[in-house]
Amino acid sequence: MAPALLVLAAGMGSRYGGLKQIDPVGPSGELMLDYAVFDALRAGFGRVVFVIRPDFEEIFRAKIGVRYAGQVKVDYAFQEIRRLPDDAPPPAGREKPWGTGHAVWCAREALRENFAVINADDFYGADSFRQLHAFLMEARGNQFALAGFRLDRTLSEHGAVSRGICRADDAGFLLSVTEETGITPTDVGPNRKFSGQETVSMNCWGFTAGLFPPLDAQLRAFLRERGSDPKAEFYLPAAVSGMIARREAAVRVLPAAGTWFGVTYRDDKPRVQAALAELVRAGVYPAKLF
Repeated sequence: MAPALLVLAAGMGSRYGGLKQIDPVGPSGELMLDYAVFDALRAGFGRVVFVIRPDFEEIFRAKIGVRYAGQVKVDYAFQEIRRLPDDAPPPAGREKPWGTGHAVWCAREALRENFAVINADDFYGADSFRQLHAFLMEARGNQFALAGFRLDRTLSEHGAVSRGICRADDAGFLLSVTEETGITPTDVGPNRKFSGQETVSMNCWGFTAGLFPPLDAQLRAFLRERGSDPKAEFYLPAAVSGMIARREAAVRVLPAAGTWFGVTYRDDKPRVQAALAELVRAGVYPAKLF
């Protein structure tokens, strides 16, 4: 069965200032998401599942879901703070969902096949999807994958970013992902905190259904330990790191050949627009995707 593409699109875009998932960036009005779907389809993915918030389901379907009508089967899963194991109530004061690990957990009933996970507002490049598709066509059990990017290709000139710094063994299997916050270009380079060649996770993963039992167990443990904290988040990289530590998963690091683009801040948008326009001029993408 062809793998599915699971798109995490429930984020509030607080640093960007609005629903950046529906903000045009391509030369013909394409969304960042259009490039991911286009690359996934030509790599051989067979279905797209969007994780969204119920409160913007109508606008999301009208602005995004309709774009792919006749191109690929589209399904939806919903992330909200009330969706928890055993229907447990959220703590008082909780105002937003529980993070990327919770988002994937919310989609567990919508996925029957192997699947990739991406953010809706990131550009990963065609090579990432080709590698993930090839991996997922063969993956079984608790064999997972991560598309890893070079740190110096993932920074913003307009503010600090958080990145998951990856540590792998000599065979290319992930050992851990450590979240580093507040990284700016001044932190990267010779004799600085980071060399820039570190491999980082940009939330571009490949999973089998074997992910869900340990993910469920970790979410339950997280809620017992930190559920009363209204700002605590259950991050997917931390959950996968926990599985690796307990030998519940083996994660192959797939070195992504291209450069990641993102719109973490609104001032990032002109640079992303210029980069995408250049890829169109170079013939990597057609002038209009959908």
